[in-house]
Amino acid sequence: MSQTVRITNLRQRVEEPESSLLKTAARKLKLKPDDVQRLRILRKSLDARKTDRLEFVYSIAVDLPESANAEKLLARSNIDSHTTKPFDDPQPGPAPMSDRPVVIGSGPAGLLAGYFLAERGYRPLIIERGQPVKERVPAIRRFDRGGDFEGENNYLFGEGGAGCFSDGKLTCRITGPDVDWVLDRFVECGGRESLVYEHRPHLGSNKLPMICRNFRRHIERLGGEYKFGCRFEGFDIADGVVRGINTSSGAIATQHVILAIGHSARDTYEQMHASGIPLEPKAFQLGVRIEHPQANINKFKYGKPGYLDLLGAADYSLVAKGDRDLFSFCMCAGGIVMPSISEPGMFCSNGMSNSRHDSPLANSGMVVTLQPEEFGSKHPLAGVELQRKFERLAFELAGSDYKAPIQSVTDFLKDRTPNADRVYESTYERGTAALNLAQVLPHSVTRAIRLGLPIMDKKWRGQFLKDANLIGPEMRGSSPIRIPRDRESFQCPGIAGLYPAGEGAGYAGGIVTAAVDGLRCARAITRAFAPVS
Repeated sequence: MSQTVRITNLRQRVEEPESSLLKTAARKLKLKPDDVQRLRILRKSLDARKTDRLEFVYSIAVDLPESANAEKLLARSNIDSHTTKPFDDPQPGPAPMSDRPVVIGSGPAGLLAGYFLAERGYRPLIIERGQPVKERVPAIRRFDRGGDFEGENNYLFGEGGAGCFSDGKLTCRITGPDVDWVLDRFVECGGRESLVYEHRPHLGSNKLPMICRNFRRHIERLGGEYKFGCRFEGFDIADGVVRGINTSSGAIATQHVILAIGHSARDTYEQMHASGIPLEPKAFQLGVRIEHPQANINKFKYGKPGYLDLLGAADYSLVAKGDRDLFSFCMCAGGIVMPSISEPGMFCSNGMSNSRHDSPLANSGMVVTLQPEEFGSKHPLAGVELQRKFERLAFELAGSDYKAPIQSVTDFLKDRTPNADRVYESTYERGTAALNLAQVLPHSVTRAIRLGLPIMDKKWRGQFLKDANLIGPEMRGSSPIRIPRDRESFQCPGIAGLYPAGEGAGYAGGIVTAAVDGLRCARAITRAFAPVS
C-alpha cells in the first residue's frame, strides 16, 4: 500500500512554471517523476526577501509508490508523513424539527451555514434585509456617482453582505478540514482552483457578486429559500426557547436561528439589547486607510520589472511594534478606496481590488486595537457609539456629501491642517475633502499612527510613505460587540435555538473565519436535530 508524505519548504524560482513542481519533488525524493503517483499542493507562498531571486515556497503532499523506502525518506529534513484529518460531517441528530431553520443574513457566515444545511436536506430559509446582487450592484454604482444613500441596499447590506464588496480576501490564520471545506465551496461556486492552497488567496470584488449568486442558486436547487428586503425585527422567545422571529415581512415560525447579521447592523444590536439578548463590548480595530502608488510597492518588493508580469501587483503586510501596535489590514494591491457606510449622515472608509489588481494606486488599512475600557462607557453598545461619533464627524467636516476626508501623510505626521482647496489623487469615486484626520480619530489612535508610520517607512528605506495620502476614519475592521454562546452547542446561554455566528457576533475576522463559524453553527444544528420531513 502506498504512503503519502509531505514535503515542506520546497522552493522554485518564480520564473519556473508550476508544472515543473513534479520534477522538483521527484528530485527531492530521489525518485523518477513517473514514480510519483499523485501530487497535491497544500500551500504556496512567495518569498520576496531577496529581490534579485524571488521564489515560491511550497508545501506538497506526494503519494509514494509501494517500492519507495518511506522510512528512509522520512528521515530526511522537510519530509514527514502526511495524513488528512477528516471533515466532521455528522449524521442528522435524533430530535425532531417542527419548522425549518432560519439564517439571518447572507454574508459569509450565513451563506456557508445555509449551504451546509441545504446540502443535508434542512431546506433553510435565509432572510436578508438588502436586495439580490442584481439590484445591489446598480444601487452601489448610483451612490458612487453621487446618488443618494440607500439605507437597506448598499456596500454593507444586500446579498453577500459586506463580504460581497470587501475585496474577497480568503486569507486566514486558522487551518484544518473546516477551512478546506469552505475554500472548496468557493471554488465550486466560481473561484479558481488555486484558492485552496495559495497563501493569500483573493477572489476579487468584480467576481464576488457572481460567486454569491452561484451560492444562492445551489442552495435554492436543494430546497433552500431566500427572502430579500426582509429585515429582522426581533425574536419570539418563550421560557428561554426560540419560537420564531419577527420581520418586516411578518412573523416566521422557527426554533433554530443562525444569527449572522454582520458587524454593521447597529439597529439590530440596539433592538436585541432592548429586548434582553445578552451583548458584551469587545475590542475592535480602527484607524485610517493609506493610499499610495502601486508602482512604488512593486519596485520595492520585486526589485526588477520582469517580476511584475509574472506575479502581478505586489502586496505587503506590515506591523509597527510599540505601546500600541499599528498594523496593515485588508491590503488592496492595485485597489480602490470605497465607503463602508450603513447609516445616513456618516462616513467610514474601506478598500477593495478587482481580480486584475489594475488600479494605479494601492491601499491598506492602518489600524490599531481599541479595548473596551477605552470606549468611554461600560454600556454594551459603547463601541458602536464611539464608531458613530467619529463617522458622523467625518461626514460633517467633509461637507455632508459622503466625500472622503483626506490628508497627505506628511501633513498628518506634522499635525498640519491642509488647505481646504487642495486636490489629492485618489481612487475614491465620490471625491475627497482636505481635512486634518486627527479631528476624526480618538487621540490615542492618532498618536499610535503617528508613531507607527515612520517605523514602517524605515523598514522600506523611505519608500513606504513616498507620495502617500491617508483617508479615514476606518472603523469597520471588526465588530465592537460579542454575543455570548456556549462552546459546545454554539447557542446563546439561556436562549435555546439562538446560534450567534460570524463577525457580527464577535467570532470571526474575515470572510473565511466568518464562513467557518457559520458552518460550525449549522453543524451543531444537524448534529442534534433531524430535518423537517
